[in-house]
Amino acid sequence: MEFSEIVDFLRNYDGKPIRLMEVCGSHTHAIATHGIRDILSDKIQLLSGPGCPVCVTPTAYIDKLIDICLEPNTTVATFGDLLRVPGSKESLNEAKGRGGSVEMVYSPMDVLALAKDHPDRQYVFAAVGFETTAPVYTLLLDNAIAQGLSNIKILTALKTMPGAISYLCDNGARIDGFIAPGHVSAVTGADYFNDLADKYSIPFAVSGFGAKELVIGIYGLVQMVINNQPQVKNYYTSVVEQGQNDIIVSQLNKYFRPADVVWRGMGIIPGSGLLLRDEYASFDAGSNGLDEDNKRNKACRCGDILMGKATPKDCPLFGKVCTPMSPEGACMVSEEGSCFNAYLVRR
Repeated sequence: MEFSEIVDFLRNYDGKPIRLMEVCGSHTHAIATHGIRDILSDKIQLLSGPGCPVCVTPTAYIDKLIDICLEPNTTVATFGDLLRVPGSKESLNEAKGRGGSVEMVYSPMDVLALAKDHPDRQYVFAAVGFETTAPVYTLLLDNAIAQGLSNIKILTALKTMPGAISYLCDNGARIDGFIAPGHVSAVTGADYFNDLADKYSIPFAVSGFGAKELVIGIYGLVQMVINNQPQVKNYYTSVVEQGQNDIIVSQLNKYFRPADVVWRGMGIIPGSGLLLRDEYASFDAGSNGLDEDNKRNKACRCGDILMGKATPKDCPLFGKVCTPMSPEGACMVSEEGSCFNAYLVRR
């Protein structure tokens, strides 16, 4: 089928209503910036799920980072998008403004140079992410061990996708098909989602991030829904293999173990996170038990939005008191957040 015919089909589709969800923050951003929703029939609804790692990081984790950055001779190193995530009372940026030591970095490896240059200062890296970024943190630990750097620790908020998708399916999210996360799939392989497709009789389409790639992936997913084909199809074969990368999996298993962790707005999801193994406890800055998830603004509906039970426009704060410059909820902070992107293309 020609690409123009695919676009025509999606634009003119008039069958049963179909609800699709992407669970990748980069997909959320790409869908918004490419205007993908504008070419879809009103009968095809795209929802943004818990695919932004910053958006699902609980307030207790932010509060812990704030406590750490205020300790003597201690610096929190983090990526920029975590700086403005609201904790239960304030953000890292606000804590920095009252004297906390916070360093924005572009790579976890930047911490190695900081730790070498300042051996009397403790550096705690905010290790947030999914299966995609977790391997990078293992390389940070490899290097810290090899270089004998004892002034590096990590505070983990690492999560894995299958647990969250199971939680959505088990708790009334009403999703007909998932756009599988492209970056995660590049690490885990497309077969990673086979068990979910079988268990919930729901299709998955692994997609790239270009406009054409996304449209083709959505078309394939719609066809699977229409034809009742609960399987996983890989539309990103230039990057994603079917099977897992055994080298990366081995590296992850070396340092991390599965754990029950809390997802912001969704609660504790069994087996959906990664914590450092006991033998590497000396590198842990206190990651276990960060389960509290108190909203700074109780009216924020980030949790419902992440579960596909509401859209950003359903939130009474959206575009009013909650904007990218003054976020009240985590979904408005990152450029991968659903509220941030809805605000970006609002009309």
